[in-house]
Amino acid sequence: MYLVTVLGNLFIILAVSSDSHLHTPMYFFLSNLSLVDICVTSTTVPKMLMNIQTQSKAITYGGCITQLHFFLLFGGLDDFLLAVMAYDRYVAICHPLHYMVIMNPRLCGLLVLVSWIMGALNSLVQCLIVLPLSFCTNLEIPHFFCELKEVVQLACSDTFLNNIVMYFLSALLGGGPLAGIIYSYSKIVSSIRAIPSAQGKYKAFSTCASHLSVVFLFYGTVLGVYLSSAATQSSHSSAAASVMYTVVTPMLNPFIYSLRNRDIKRALKRFFGMAGTKGTIIRG
Repeated sequence: MYLVTVLGNLFIILAVSSDSHLHTPMYFFLSNLSLVDICVTSTTVPKMLMNIQTQSKAITYGGCITQLHFFLLFGGLDDFLLAVMAYDRYVAICHPLHYMVIMNPRLCGLLVLVSWIMGALNSLVQCLIVLPLSFCTNLEIPHFFCELKEVVQLACSDTFLNNIVMYFLSALLGGGPLAGIIYSYSKIVSSIRAIPSAQGKYKAFSTCASHLSVVFLFYGTVLGVYLSSAATQSSHSSAAASVMYTVVTPMLNPFIYSLRNRDIKRALKRFFGMAGTKGTIIRG
């Protein structure tokens, strides 16, 4: 699954970068999402595979904090990029004549930069308030990676401030992008309903179908994990369910975007065709 995730997202990045027809804001954001999906799985899965191979589940304190930092960074980036892509679809459907003017390269780069900055600040703040906590020796985290909530619960010192900051930032940085996505799609639905022809409605909706599928998959699995863990209070069931949004969702994203997207299919065929012809020899 890890190899499929890395290769699938890598092919999306290569297809977008190698085809000049895909040098548009939508595919620029998609390539960034694919890069983040590779990174978010690479923070957890290789260590898990190493644990399975060596039959050792140990991780150092420094390794745990490092894993926690990068998981929060790339997980937050996933969230922000989905909101940015929703805004891109909103401009494309609600303001099609001004799309290239509004979504200019400067704004696209700025949106991605702000997403990186917000994700980095969130992970930095969360890790800085974890560092002063004191822990007993030989702790066991009932998870397959150092998840923030599980780490904080194992601390021997007072964690009131950590819980306040953790829930506040989760509500702010998780709820904010989700609210932006909902608002964008409410405007998109209104615009699609105003289109007179059924073919026009289908064409407009088809440009959002892949992104909407990824949004439902991402938020559905994340909310499902945390709501189920809050209801059952079982860390092991939460860990098992976390595999959905840390491993399964990044693996499925390339398939969702490529199977329904003719441009991506065409770019991939062209890319592999170029790679195949480079090694051919024409004999006279």
